[in-house]
Amino acid sequence: MKQDNEYWMKQALIQADKAFQLKEVPVGAIIVKDNKVIGRGYNQKEQLNDPTAHAEIVAITAAANTLEDWRLNDCVLYVTKEPCSMCAGAILNARLKLVVFGCYDEEEGCCGSLYQLCGDPRFKTKVSVMGGVMESQSLSLIKDFFIKSRKKV
Repeated sequence: MKQDNEYWMKQALIQADKAFQLKEVPVGAIIVKDNKVIGRGYNQKEQLNDPTAHAEIVAITAAANTLEDWRLNDCVLYVTKEPCSMCAGAILNARLKLVVFGCYDEEEGCCGSLYQLCGDPRFKTKVSVMGGVMESQSLSLIKDFFIKSRKKV
């Protein structure tokens, strides 16, 4: 039984909610291969004091460990916010087949908004991208987070 993009994005939103509960910017990610989740992640920059602990990076590391291979061919990344340049670079290096994301990031998004790193013809690897899947839910979680965090300042 093949699941649809909304089904998988809901799983990524569960990860984003974990970040929200830990007072991290609520971005969540999952990686799917053969209709199974092989990696999960959510933002943990504050918890780990690690600027690279973005949801996508955590999920890529988990998926690579699951497969015991850094090549994530035929895998799909579902992430609640458009990946930044660092994450888009990791996505290319991991050779993911497809990135499906929720809300666009006009300031730092590198899968179509600010820049399209995943489809840049100068790289030998190209990753397909689909944005706007469950966009309002993803954006709402981020907006709620910043409204809540600013009230405490």
